[in-house]
Amino acid sequence: MTTIKILGTGCPTCQRLLDDVMNLVATNQWDANVEYVTDIPAILAYGVMSTPALVVNEKVVAVGHPGPAKVAYLIQQAITA
Repeated sequence: MTTIKILGTGCPTCQRLLDDVMNLVATNQWDANVEYVTDIPAILAYGVMSTPALVVNEKVVAVGHPGPAKVAYLIQQAITA
């Protein structure tokens, strides 16, 4: 099972990334566990200094929201790796 984490503080962009990831997981029927991490020390443990950030299988793959198409690509790449 793939683990996907959205690191964020609750801002609108973080929420949009979370919504996009949830929709992509459902639409593509990926076997993935999605978590929304808001704890600042936990976010900093990933070396992330700005949010949102997308983490797939414990690897930071994006900082910021690159758009749904790029998010889908990044997740698919991590799933097939």
